[in-house]
Amino acid sequence: METLRMLSFGETGWGSTLLSAIGMTLVLTLVSLMVGAVVGSLVAAAKLSRRHSLRWVGDSYLVLFRGIPELLVIYLFYFGGASVVSAVGHWFGATGYIDMPPFWVGAVAVGLLSGSYQAEVYRGAFLAVPRGQLEAALAIGMSPFMRFRRVLFPQVMSYSLLGLGNVWQMTLKDSALISVIGLVELMRASLMAAGSTRQYFTFYIIGGIGYLLLTGLSGRIFNIAEARVQRTQRRSPIQY
Repeated sequence: METLRMLSFGETGWGSTLLSAIGMTLVLTLVSLMVGAVVGSLVAAAKLSRRHSLRWVGDSYLVLFRGIPELLVIYLFYFGGASVVSAVGHWFGATGYIDMPPFWVGAVAVGLLSGSYQAEVYRGAFLAVPRGQLEAALAIGMSPFMRFRRVLFPQVMSYSLLGLGNVWQMTLKDSALISVIGLVELMRASLMAAGSTRQYFTFYIIGGIGYLLLTGLSGRIFNIAEARVQRTQRRSPIQY
């Protein structure tokens, strides 16, 4: 009964806090994934470029963001970024310490980490597209934009789906690290509830169950999407 009371949605319960924290976790993960998609696409294009300088930039990005701990990246962006913004603000007459918004800093930091993995997913998917299809599209006079929209993009996304599912799961779990900068997502809410009630085991288990439900449900969604894409590819060959 005591556990049910603590999980209620009343003034003495933590149910509403945990539920809103789950929503925040999903929104943060989605925004981070979209940031990572933009960055990952650019890095993949750089690694596929014929120019050595661009390939070097892409490789350096992967080494940097895969080689240092995720928590360090978040600290650098949040505390380091606040120091830089405060210093710039002082030049224009501002006083005191200027805080950074935890949500956007966390989304960008986790997004950049996610982008380092999405880049390899997109690069591998691009290399999996049969070259003959691109050559055929060029031979019949398709413009570069048309080749991208009708031939390249649909197949890259279909080949990327499985890898993006794995990146989503990783990004979802990495979002728990944002709790260290004060954003109330699922991990932070579990810590707050555990500290307030002294029921550490109970709320840590509840937080773990919450992450398992999110990863299990999202994994199921990606599996359904992948199966549907595979059926579509078998039944509907690309029309030029």
